[in-house]
Amino acid sequence: MSDRATAVAHPNIALVKYWGKRDDELIIPRTDSLSMTLDIFPTVTTVTRDPAARADTVVLNGAAAPDDMARRVSRFLDLVRGLAGGGGHAYVDTRNTVPTGAGLASSASGMAALAVAAARAYGLDLDERALSRLARRGSGSASRSIFGRFAVWHAGDGSDAGSYAEPVPGVTLDPALVVAMVDTGVKAVSSREAMRRTVATSPLYDAWVQSSAADLAEMQVALARGDLAAVGEIAERNALGMHATMLAARPAVRYISAGSLALLDRVAQLRQDGTPAYATMDAGPNVKVLCDPADAEGVAGVLRAAAPGIRVAIAHCGPGARLVNEDAS
Repeated sequence: MSDRATAVAHPNIALVKYWGKRDDELIIPRTDSLSMTLDIFPTVTTVTRDPAARADTVVLNGAAAPDDMARRVSRFLDLVRGLAGGGGHAYVDTRNTVPTGAGLASSASGMAALAVAAARAYGLDLDERALSRLARRGSGSASRSIFGRFAVWHAGDGSDAGSYAEPVPGVTLDPALVVAMVDTGVKAVSSREAMRRTVATSPLYDAWVQSSAADLAEMQVALARGDLAAVGEIAERNALGMHATMLAARPAVRYISAGSLALLDRVAQLRQDGTPAYATMDAGPNVKVLCDPADAEGVAGVLRAAAPGIRVAIAHCGPGARLVNEDAS
């Protein structure tokens, strides 16, 4: 058993969304989902076991982590320790390059990196499927960041063993994703609360679940044939449908802002002008635009002009979570 391990993971953006849990404790989703792992905004996490420590210590970007994050990490480590049969407390040092809690998938990269590093530090010999299941217990979307490029997360049969992500095979499509950060502040309504409220109160939710299953089937076909236009159309309608369910919740959950709408309008205009570009949004106001890599700089320029002062980043398909040595971390 190694006392120390470092892992890196990247966020993923769902093209067919996960929204709503069947089991809150096990984090079992109500729907399957499919995502693209990015090559930007990595999280690097080092887990160092310290059997003499009386509690876990969690550091985020060089400072003590907020209490809620520290508790979440410690609960996750309790799960790892249970699987390992002990091993003592740990010092966790995380360096995150994506804003936390802003709807930019920081929990996906963060929990995937933590799962890989903690598993090694506590001596667990887990294959990728088991690592995906473990990461899922920290954050549902983290199950997908274990894998690079495109991954599908299966809701399964409601059991812990049945819900995991795996790579989507045979995809040669290599799109760009332009990320427009309208607002990187912490959301007023957390994803956890927004999901709970949507599932419990939105009259549109069940219809979205049914349509999302159809979207996933069509997405897999579109990816297999490398059809960027079909992939983008499916991703955009799935995301807007998810936000519609939230707007219909009681009380409404509204992540889409005036800035978001301005960018969505510009994406629609880009298509009318002949540039294949398609928007998606997660649980936040930020807009991601799927496009051909050759068009990415032009799309980024259009978005910057539409919302002066916003930060825009260009991503491509990225790698899965992995262990790194200290020099490479």
